[in-house]
Amino acid sequence: MAFVAATHRHLPRVQGGRFAVGLEVDGSLRGVAIAGSGPRLWEGTGRLVITRVATDGVRDGCSELYGAICRAAKALGYSEVWTYTLPEEPGTSLRAAGFTDMGQTKGGEYDRPSRRRAPAVRPEPKRRWRRILRSDPHDVLRSHQQRDERTAREE
Repeated sequence: MAFVAATHRHLPRVQGGRFAVGLEVDGSLRGVAIAGSGPRLWEGTGRLVITRVATDGVRDGCSELYGAICRAAKALGYSEVWTYTLPEEPGTSLRAAGFTDMGQTKGGEYDRPSRRRAPAVRPEPKRRWRRILRSDPHDVLRSHQQRDERTAREE
C-alpha cells in the first residue's frame, strides 16, 4: 500500500484488499495491483474488482499487472474481474490485458441517509471494464456448492 501511496496519480489511499500482485524488474518493485471486494451484492457471484494499479512508469507494467491479477483471480476461482478508470484514461493497458469496455457509470457519492459516508474523492463518472475468466460464471458457484455438500456429508 505504501507503493500505491507513493506512485498512484489520483487516488493514493486504498483501504484493504483481497490480494495483490507486484511487478519486479531487476530486483526492484516497479508496480503493484490490488484486488478488492466488490459491492456486497456480488458476494458469491465469482466477481472481483481491481481497486488500484500503480507503476513507476515501467514500460507495459500496467498490462502485465492486469494480466497477473487476472491469472491469480482465475486460479482462486473467480469468473470475472472488473475495474474502473477515469473517462480521460484511454484504457490501452486494459485492452491489451483482455478487458472489454462496458461503458460509463453515472458516478456520484456513496453517502446515503441510511448509511453515512465521507465525500468521494473522485465522484465523477468512471469507465467500467470487465474481463471474463471462465466461460460459465456459474462454475464457481457450482464448485462451492459441491464443496459445501461434501463437507456437510463428511460432518
